[in-house]
Amino acid sequence: MIRKHKTLTAYFLALAIFTTYVMLDTFVITRVYGSAEATDADRIEVTQEDSGQGVADADADADGNSQNTRGADADDSAASDPVITADSYSDGNISVTLNEYTVNDTAVHVAEVSLVSPEYLKTAFAEGAYGRNVTEATSEISDSVDAILAINGDFYGTQERGYVIRNGVLYRSEGSADREDLVIYDDGSFGIISESEVSAEQLIEDGAVQTLSFGPALVQDGELTVDTDDEVGRAMASNPRTAIGVREDGTYLFVVSDGRTEESEGLSLYELAEFMQEMGAVTAYNLDGGGSSTMVFNGTVVNDPTGGHAGHGSGSERSVSDIVYIGY
Repeated sequence: MIRKHKTLTAYFLALAIFTTYVMLDTFVITRVYGSAEATDADRIEVTQEDSGQGVADADADADGNSQNTRGADADDSAASDPVITADSYSDGNISVTLNEYTVNDTAVHVAEVSLVSPEYLKTAFAEGAYGRNVTEATSEISDSVDAILAINGDFYGTQERGYVIRNGVLYRSEGSADREDLVIYDDGSFGIISESEVSAEQLIEDGAVQTLSFGPALVQDGELTVDTDDEVGRAMASNPRTAIGVREDGTYLFVVSDGRTEESEGLSLYELAEFMQEMGAVTAYNLDGGGSSTMVFNGTVVNDPTGGHAGHGSGSERSVSDIVYIGY
């Protein structure tokens, strides 16, 4: 009887240790699979040891930014001295205008962005590294790349699957059958794809520069693609939200709504989609939301992020794995 008791005790202790490790590995332990930094002589080739996923390579400059031919006619030196106000930025290459709207008792922050070249629409990783549980606040990542405007991305680091193409580099090629992605191509256009229908390698061949794998798509060809019953996982109907879209004339829309506070109730996916459509988006896509939803303009957080704690705003940012930003 005593031996049996000891055996059961050892079993449950081992189970507890294993469960704790799994939880730590999933949510806490940092695993860096590759750096965004490389030189022209070093073709980036990142492998994820845990899953054996191979990734393609791309040229990168000494600052770790992938080189490509998009915007080849653009000349950064042609930018004039920037004119900056509390809600606008303009330098000849990049124009950003911020507005705040009230939708269903919710503050919605919108940045309208016009670019001479799509090369100024970029993404960045936390700590400058691709990996798991590698995180920083959106404002910290934004500051590290001197972003003019930034929003949180898709938080790829919490997922084991889902395409990750950033600045022309393919980091993760293992897809998820039920995932639809936003693809940003080298001409600056947006497309919505299903990972079950096209490979990441094919997307690279087709000119994909960025993929954002969260979803769902909100607007396609100017039409709503969600209804009142759609939600992300177990998300509440009203939440802080982050979305990105593009108008037919090429103007980009960066959108963050507040929520979970006394001042802002939050939006449902359908309400967010309706808003993006009303703003003129022909394609719009839902990014990571909730406590992650953050917009940074010229180094200042402009919305009221909850940091994942209901009712606690006042700039309490959640650390995330990546951002989408405008900058040089």
